[in-house]
Amino acid sequence: MAKDKARDYVVLECTECKRRNYMTSKKIKGNPYKIEIKKYCKWDKKHTVHKERRK
Repeated sequence: MAKDKARDYVVLECTECKRRNYMTSKKIKGNPYKIEIKKYCKWDKKHTVHKERRK
């Protein structure tokens, strides 16, 4: 029996330079919130907030 797709890939975009730096997965079912993570941006050379964008 095939598994139902429970996770979806999302792209994380830097809020300062607007580049899409990271890719991660998140649970689809029962999660209406968008991911916001503070991660390192190699173009800005500092830690910035990265927000979720769909592919």
